[in-house]
Amino acid sequence: MKTNEDHPIGNLGWRLLRKKSKLPLVYHKISYPQGASIFRKMFAFAGPGYLVAVGYMDPGNWATSIAGGSSFGYTLLSVVMLASLMAIVLQSLSARLGIATGRDLAQACKDHYSPAKSFCLWVLAELAICATDLAEVIGTAIALNLLFGIPLAWGVAITVADVLLILLLQARGYRYMEGFIVSLILLIAFCFVYELVLTNPNWTNVIAGFVPSLQIVTNPEMLFIAIGILGATVMPHNLYLHSALVQTRILDETESGRREAIRYATIDSTIALTFALLINVAILIVAAATFYAHGYTHIKEIQEAHKMLTPLLGASAASILFAIALLASSQSSTITGTLSGQIVMEGFLDIRLPYWLRRFITRLIALVPGMIAVVYYGPSGTLQLLVISQVILSLQLPFAVIPLVKFTSDHTKMGALVSPKWLTVIAWIITALIIMLNLKLIYDTLLGAIIF
Repeated sequence: MKTNEDHPIGNLGWRLLRKKSKLPLVYHKISYPQGASIFRKMFAFAGPGYLVAVGYMDPGNWATSIAGGSSFGYTLLSVVMLASLMAIVLQSLSARLGIATGRDLAQACKDHYSPAKSFCLWVLAELAICATDLAEVIGTAIALNLLFGIPLAWGVAITVADVLLILLLQARGYRYMEGFIVSLILLIAFCFVYELVLTNPNWTNVIAGFVPSLQIVTNPEMLFIAIGILGATVMPHNLYLHSALVQTRILDETESGRREAIRYATIDSTIALTFALLINVAILIVAAATFYAHGYTHIKEIQEAHKMLTPLLGASAASILFAIALLASSQSSTITGTLSGQIVMEGFLDIRLPYWLRRFITRLIALVPGMIAVVYYGPSGTLQLLVISQVILSLQLPFAVIPLVKFTSDHTKMGALVSPKWLTVIAWIITALIIMLNLKLIYDTLLGAIIF
């Protein structure tokens, strides 16, 4: 049996030697001076959580939040909050796995499972990444259409050029990429703070929306959107991504050093995901206060939502900022999607492709359904396709979550850095909830209660 002698916390229960990733952009170490203050350390560790957080506010989130807010008012705010809390827990486990073992989730799966099972998990992870990229393709095309009047089909084709953005940021370095992502997040936040001020929602109803309702489970249409919100929030590829990105901050290879890294990585991701939660809540509140409150309960497309903002809110800037924020969310998600794809491919298959080629392949796969949607169904099909893509993500989620919780709760693999019992219990409850909701969705679909 091979062991990982180079690992500071022992050989543990891994079958294979621990391999360093070939991705220099991901595994470039970021340091801080000895004896640095707590705030200096927090700043040094800040970054990976925000790259992960952009996946929690991509066009898929927009689609599910707009659909949920316009159709059911503030009722699904409880789902947004619950999904975000689940994401905070799962991303903390992802960070723990990467820091404690020196493996990302893809590498850990390949190490633990048989080649056949590992291959199946790789295929499912790639499907999730393609579903994510589909949302980014459609989101970018819609934003270009709203801002510049570019036809949707041309907008979908133009998204191939996103590879140039990846190459530019790759050349600048890892910290520049993090800074660019944070800038886009702040832009999105500014846009929706402005929208929120204009809508002037009923805050009593908003607060009531955070209380879970049984109707969410008993109403098939509401459950469908709720599952979409779950898939748009707790994204499978982010679990692979985060477990790799946190390794840029392992500065002390001792057990105590890794404990410190886990602590600061958890703080980083919790703050970033809380920020993403506030943005998603704002999107749903704007949809509920603008559309649902005025009787427009069947918004079929993001373009329709954009068109109605100006007459309903009385400010032309509202619709412009809406489109700008959509473009920013699409482009920020593009970057992290490429990183996730490379990490998954290298971890499962030990194959490394140039960033531009990986981006080009993934984008071409997403272009086909995206082009079909905009050409055959027109604008009316884009919102539905976005929601369906997020439901697909939710269905893929257990295949990433179960290995993650299993590994981080295994003392033979994690050593002294194994998850505390209370955290493991919460993680398994979250896993069970995800599986039960997905099974309920499948049951309703088979019975014909939900029509795609």
